[in-house]
Amino acid sequence: MSKPVDDAVSTVRTYIEAHRAAFLDDLTEWLRIPSVSAQPDHAADVARSADWLAAKLRDTGFPTCEIWPTAGATAVFAEWPSEDPDAPTVLVYGHHDVQPAAREDGWDTDPFEPVIRGNRLHARGAADDKGQVFFHTLGVRAHLAATGRTAPAVHLKLLVEGEEESGSPHFRRLVEERAERLAADAVIVSDTGMWSEDTPTVCTGMRGLAECEIELHGPGQDIHSGSFGGAVPNPATAAARLVAALHDEHARVAVPGFYEGVTELTDRERELFAELPFDEERWLRTARSTATHGEAGHTTLERVWARPTAEVNGIGGGYQGPGSKTIIPSSALVKLSFRLVAGQDPDHIEKAVRAWAADQVPAGIRYEITFGPATRPCLTPLDHPALQSVVRAMGRAFEQPIRYTREGGSGPAADLQEVLDAPVLFLGISVPSDGWHAPNEKVELDLLMKGVETAAHLWGDLAENWREAH
Repeated sequence: MSKPVDDAVSTVRTYIEAHRAAFLDDLTEWLRIPSVSAQPDHAADVARSADWLAAKLRDTGFPTCEIWPTAGATAVFAEWPSEDPDAPTVLVYGHHDVQPAAREDGWDTDPFEPVIRGNRLHARGAADDKGQVFFHTLGVRAHLAATGRTAPAVHLKLLVEGEEESGSPHFRRLVEERAERLAADAVIVSDTGMWSEDTPTVCTGMRGLAECEIELHGPGQDIHSGSFGGAVPNPATAAARLVAALHDEHARVAVPGFYEGVTELTDRERELFAELPFDEERWLRTARSTATHGEAGHTTLERVWARPTAEVNGIGGGYQGPGSKTIIPSSALVKLSFRLVAGQDPDHIEKAVRAWAADQVPAGIRYEITFGPATRPCLTPLDHPALQSVVRAMGRAFEQPIRYTREGGSGPAADLQEVLDAPVLFLGISVPSDGWHAPNEKVELDLLMKGVETAAHLWGDLAENWREAH
């Protein structure tokens, strides 16, 4: 029989406090493994990181723990079935690889020798993402202690990949090949963060991404601008005109069909964004900018979280050295990226951009346009029962209202949503000051324990309310 809510909260906290020191000892041991997926010299360390995690998950109680190979780095899969055959199945996603780091980058200490200073744990991967993956191990044990169960209230699965910091090049294929094993009613992504220490939030979606490179070719070689200028097309000019045509006077993307299918913000979502304590001047300082800019009719948060964008990531062509060189260059280059929101299809965006480029490039200019692999957007409706379980679990841990955000960036979560046909929920406790990818990355230990608490409360809430919802 379930214990009263207040008693359960107290039991969870008591259990966590009793096991906190051992938990941090284990985490620091894992953080010492330099699992840098982007550097071939660390391939053995990435494999060692996966082996370490699999062994620790077995110690936690997961009866199934497997190393899944890919064409690149290995992933870890674990499964712990509920004793209730009708319980929902939940898949937790994270990654065990980390960004490159070296003392000379500006670290105060060795990035792979964890250090606790005050109430902060400093090390590469402390927040992104080993700390946020590992809190689930103590969370599930606290869940069992508080409920008297011998297995989780949900069928619990974990998938922890080893290539996220390298762009997850083999992740989608892994998910497609293992879809039957990964099948779930909901996916929890613990590779994200909150608004701030004082304002706990849950993320409801991430934007997708499509990228392309456009090469423009004119004369067969650089030619004299006096002898030929004004009489033959200039690829650098064509590149400049292409970029200038990307947006209209209201900063909307001018590619025909670009906004097709966009899921517009609801009035309630705009109200919730507006409730956040957003300091635009402080945000501008972080952005190293002096003014905001973007699509008319939308706030800054709406622009970075819920509106699609087109950005020029690079443009070049012709002479770049000191002084002048009066030529018509033979070639020019433009690099573009498109952040996509719910309702947009990357395949449609590629076709639309190709058609737009064909209309923009003048006669006499040859061009080649190349798209890289795309990432789809994902969004979970505010009233989804699984999302509300996350909100309630966080509320019990933080003992204050939980607000809502989205992520402006992109990640592999959308592959899980699309392949598994399951809603994606985000459970993260990292804050902006944690310095992901930067020197002196850290995690706030009190927030890390709140992540443990949230996980401890989440599985019972999901089991109960998912059953009611269905």
